[in-house]
Amino acid sequence: MAPATPSGRKTSRRGIVIGIGVAFAALLLGFLSQFATGSSDGSGGAGDAASDAGASGSEADTYAQLTKLARRDPGDKLAQGRADAPVVMIEYADFGCSFCGKFARDTEPGLVKKYVDRGVLRIEWRNLPIFGKASERAARASWAAGRQGRFWEFHKAAYADEDSKAKGFGADRLDALAREAGVDDLKRFRNDLDSAAARKAVRRDQQEGYRLGASSTPSFLVNGRPIAGAQPPEAFAQAIDAAREAAGRKAAGK
Repeated sequence: MAPATPSGRKTSRRGIVIGIGVAFAALLLGFLSQFATGSSDGSGGAGDAASDAGASGSEADTYAQLTKLARRDPGDKLAQGRADAPVVMIEYADFGCSFCGKFARDTEPGLVKKYVDRGVLRIEWRNLPIFGKASERAARASWAAGRQGRFWEFHKAAYADEDSKAKGFGADRLDALAREAGVDDLKRFRNDLDSAAARKAVRRDQQEGYRLGASSTPSFLVNGRPIAGAQPPEAFAQAIDAAREAAGRKAAGK
C-alpha cells in the first residue's frame, strides 16, 4: 500500500515529508552500519548514532523534523508514559511481525521498567500493517481495544505467542485476544474494529510510516533518531540515554 497523496492545504508540506522520507531511509542504513561496525567497548554503537555530537547540519535538521512526529497527546490510548517525558520513542510495528514480537517480549518490558515508569520515556505506538489484510484487522482490533483502555493488554496478548502470526487474526482469535486483554464490551469491540474511525486511525499511522521510508517492521524513532529492527536492549538503552542527555542540555540552554 502506498501512502495517500496530500492535497489542498497540506500540499505545501509534501516536499518536506518526501525529503524527510528519503533522509529517514538513509539514516536507518547509516545507523545499522554504525551499530554493526561498533567495537566491543560500545564505540560506534547506538549511543553515538543517537547523540548530537558528530551529526551533520542536514542530519540535525532531519532529527528536529522527525522529533515533531511525537504527538504527546495525554489522551492517546496507544501510548504509555508521561506526555512531557524528555524522550519519546515512536514504534512502527505490525502484529504479524515476528521481530516485533521479539522486541515486545524480550526488550520492551525492561525499557518500561527502567525508563517509562521513571518518567524518562514515553512510547507511542504506530500501527504499520505490512503483511496484508490479517495484519490490518489486528491493527484495527488493537485500536478498538484501546477505545476501552486495553490497548497495551491486547498488545501483550497478541505478542505473547511466538506463533501468533501462524494462528492468524480471524474474528474468533481477535475475540479471544480481546477477552484475554480484559476488554469488557465485546460487542462494542467488534463494532469499533470494523468502523470507519478504526480504518482512518490505522491508515494515518500507516501512511506516516511509509512517508518516512519505514517499509519494514519494527522501526523506531527515539527523539527523532532512527533505530531499525529488534536491536539488542543495549542499543535502545544507549539511544534513550543519549536522547535524555541531549534533551537536558537543550533545556539548560547549553
